[in-house]
Amino acid sequence: MPLFKTTKPNKYTSIFIWKIEESFDALSENIALSANSKKRLLSMKSELHRRGFLSVRHLLKAAGYTDYDLFYTDTGKPHLKNGKRISITHSFTFSAIIISDFTVGIDIEKTREKIKIIQHKFVNFERGFIHKDDDYIEQLTVIWGAKESLYKIYPHGGLTFKNDIDINSFKIADKKTTGYIKVKNWDKNYDIHFEQIENFTLVYAIEQL
Repeated sequence: MPLFKTTKPNKYTSIFIWKIEESFDALSENIALSANSKKRLLSMKSELHRRGFLSVRHLLKAAGYTDYDLFYTDTGKPHLKNGKRISITHSFTFSAIIISDFTVGIDIEKTREKIKIIQHKFVNFERGFIHKDDDYIEQLTVIWGAKESLYKIYPHGGLTFKNDIDINSFKIADKKTTGYIKVKNWDKNYDIHFEQIENFTLVYAIEQL
């Protein structure tokens, strides 16, 4: 299908979302890939991952870019050659990109009960505000997605979700909160936004203006 949804959180930022329903062959049509991207694609064993990879290239095209406009740092962070900031995510049947003049991160996660099993790996400070009368699974998924988004923003790698990233109090109805990365010489706060898309949770972080 074509684009599932586009949004503009502010005048500097755009989000493009794709619902991955096409076959690998259909997604391969009319998409030019760099030599490095072809190599990456061939190395992927899962067709789900390959389709996700190609759907992101369709999102780039929808945003006015090509695969050749994208490059990655040594720590695996994507960048656009024109200096715009970009973050990329895909999970199962959805993919999304966020492009901005400011630092951004994005994550999409399938909302699943199994997140309760791993919550001890990423919930710390947040334990103090998780609301028993709210959607527990979705709260955990937002916290994970918010921390993943901030992890993608930090350029040097090496962060732990549990100890190095905090997400401030929220309720699901708020659809927004704030968060920060707790490392030396990184005194920046971020606006966190989240929404449900079918049975997925989309979360993105934008550097506070």
